[in-house]
Amino acid sequence: MTEPAFSIGIEEEYLLVDLETYALAEAPEELMDACTSELEHQVSPEFLQCQIEIGTKVCADTGEAREDLKRLRNTVSKHARKYGLAPIAASCHPLADWKTQSHTDKDRYNTLERDLGGVARRMLICGCHVHVGLNDDLLRADLMRQMSYFLPHLLALSTSSPYWQGQDTKMASYRISVFDNLPRTGLPPQFESWQDFQRSVDVLIELGVIEDISKIWWDLRPSAQFPTLETRIMDVSPRLEDTLALAALNQCLLRMLWRLRVKNQRWRIYDRFLISENRWRAQRYGVTEGLIDFGRGEIVPFHELVDELIALVEEDAGTLKCMRDIEQLRRIAADGTSSTRQREVLATAKADGKDHEGQMRAVVAHLVEEFHEGL
Repeated sequence: MTEPAFSIGIEEEYLLVDLETYALAEAPEELMDACTSELEHQVSPEFLQCQIEIGTKVCADTGEAREDLKRLRNTVSKHARKYGLAPIAASCHPLADWKTQSHTDKDRYNTLERDLGGVARRMLICGCHVHVGLNDDLLRADLMRQMSYFLPHLLALSTSSPYWQGQDTKMASYRISVFDNLPRTGLPPQFESWQDFQRSVDVLIELGVIEDISKIWWDLRPSAQFPTLETRIMDVSPRLEDTLALAALNQCLLRMLWRLRVKNQRWRIYDRFLISENRWRAQRYGVTEGLIDFGRGEIVPFHELVDELIALVEEDAGTLKCMRDIEQLRRIAADGTSSTRQREVLATAKADGKDHEGQMRAVVAHLVEEFHEGL
């Protein structure tokens, strides 16, 4: 069997904040024009006017992705600063109220608001999507079933949304709670084949319920535009290096599953109900509590799970030249995700005598700083 490219593409959604108040700010039209002039199709507005989305080129490995992502982050930051703004890569703004936000006036987003009603208005959230190149539809369907097992691990390692409207939600990823209110979200169904997947999607398309696969927002889906599997479960990460570590893990896991397939082996398919329990644990705790290992029949601490994951994909990380990024996962498991760090910043600000709003602003200032690390 010819080995797929396992190329990667990374999409990140950012929120814009005012550098004086750290409140959310709408993107001026001139800012979007400047970004588009320099980055062309690699940047676009998002559903809300306070959001910007970027996407890397198709990259052979995380080395290429690192340079492109640096360029994209730097360019958005450079143009935003001219208007007293800065981007943050966190899945929820700690203090903002969704009820005061405006959506972007474009046909696509007007249709989205019309179709989804009040649910769409609450979508003050940002995510990170990783595409991995698999140019065979049958292979995409087969690996999608197996890859679902690892989606909770990816969510746990990415969590960056503990706060919502000024309150600690006690969640590591509140974004998932908001996003799950949309239709056609959550873990993907366990289709037996590409034909089963296509038949199900075609029912909705032929009825006019959706126009194409892009209106299906599962945690993992075959891309509508590209010959890829697109992982969508992750929060967006403030730190560039964490984004690359998660992209590398996506890439390596799919190559590992492909290697099993070549040997007429496969990862065990677990019931969606059981994987959902791990998804909930990841959403609630991030990496501070373990996930269930269904083979062992026990809850395993997250640092042990990361050690197992790294051992599982070591060969693939070597081939794909991303061992540096894979090793970064140990640091995330040991030190915590952005959700952990945001709570630590708030605790320090509280100890310094700042009021509640001052504490939240300190968290946003921290997110601005982390966005620019390593650029």
